Amino acid sequence: MTDSATPDQYHNLIDQTETEIRSAELQTVPLVIGIIAGEVSGDSLGADFMQQMNNLRGDIVWVGVGGTKMQAQGLQSIFPLERLAVMGLVEVMAQLPDLLKARRELLSAFKAADIDWFIGIDAPDFNLRVAKKLKPQGVFCVQYVSPSIWAWRESRIHNIKAATDLVLCLFPFELSVYERHNHPAICVGHPLLRMIDQTLLETPINQRRSELVWHNDGLQQFFIERFDDVSQLICVMPGSRRGEITAILPLMLDGIQKLILLDPKLCFIIPTVDQNHQYIVQDVIDQRSEQLRAAIVVVYDDSQPAFSQQAMAASDIVMLASGTATLEAMLLERPMVVVYQLNKLTYQIAKRLVKVPYVALPNILADSAIVPELIQEQASGDNICRTVMRLLQPRAYAEQLKDLIATKHLLQQQSNHDPANSVIEQWFIQAKHRI
Repeated sequence: MTDSATPDQYHNLIDQTETEIRSAELQTVPLVIGIIAGEVSGDSLGADFMQQMNNLRGDIVWVGVGGTKMQAQGLQSIFPLERLAVMGLVEVMAQLPDLLKARRELLSAFKAADIDWFIGIDAPDFNLRVAKKLKPQGVFCVQYVSPSIWAWRESRIHNIKAATDLVLCLFPFELSVYERHNHPAICVGHPLLRMIDQTLLETPINQRRSELVWHNDGLQQFFIERFDDVSQLICVMPGSRRGEITAILPLMLDGIQKLILLDPKLCFIIPTVDQNHQYIVQDVIDQRSEQLRAAIVVVYDDSQPAFSQQAMAASDIVMLASGTATLEAMLLERPMVVVYQLNKLTYQIAKRLVKVPYVALPNILADSAIVPELIQEQASGDNICRTVMRLLQPRAYAEQLKDLIATKHLLQQQSNHDPANSVIEQWFIQAKHRI
């Protein structure tokens, strides 16, 4: 220590030197990251995180499970992410043997790759069990998307602390639980806040609709004889999982059947995430009446990565399952009706455990029922028809739109941390404490 240096200055210099040494090590040794996404929405989150990291470093090795978007960022998926996309307590029990086998396969692959970090994207029931095995081995473990401990079973925080070094939260209301239990957590906001195409909001809806149809052969064929004879265009999104489609789409079709009896000029578009998804949806629709089939077009367009957003933006309203799509609709400022149904046993168990009164993200964020939710027995054809027709009335439409925009602006104000930099910063903080 020099004569002029104080003890605090000396310790600060040591801290700075240690950080610089650690940074230099990271720049010379490839960073191996294990990453798992178990559904389509997780694939988008994972791809966004991977792109941010790849922009910071060019030598990252990615190992794990993801969909087409994550694979485009450099991941060679060990097996298809659909293998992990199981919804509901009852359904998970049926697939448990294969899920346990999948976990063993991944842990073996991570060990062989000697990963430095593990990033679990959503799917907490699966990813936290993986992380709990990895953290004691010195792997820096991050859960990206907080489990819903703010809604039910807060006691799970103890397992989260045992399995993770950091939790990345998508929404500001999630942080208070982690603050109470003194566990590192950062609100990074949902990537959709950055990824939504702002030009969709700046373009008049008639132009959005024309451009959507112009660039897709299936839509051109559907609208060629009816484009000037459409009263309202409704985007229908029954979910991305097979279980959701088979449970929710028939209910939506019951509602659509009644809607077109009231207004035969209504048209419905169902954007799908891939061709297999398109086949599954079309198969359900093909079992219905000719009148119903004629009112609906099911479209997949791999040339437009954000095709579902374009379909929502071009529609007057959105009828959709609860999930990430409700956030997309809110950010696109599209009024919506939420329809959802779970396995009866799964729902009865969840109903006894969940503390919050809403399932749709706009309602949770607003802490108010700004969008209608038709859940379980409420999700009938009559109720769907009645609710959609009510929303199409100018006063109800304007009121929901106003609430959605206000909620969107509040969320934007409270979400200002970058996911990749947040993980790197927390890794350095904890690495410094271990020295």
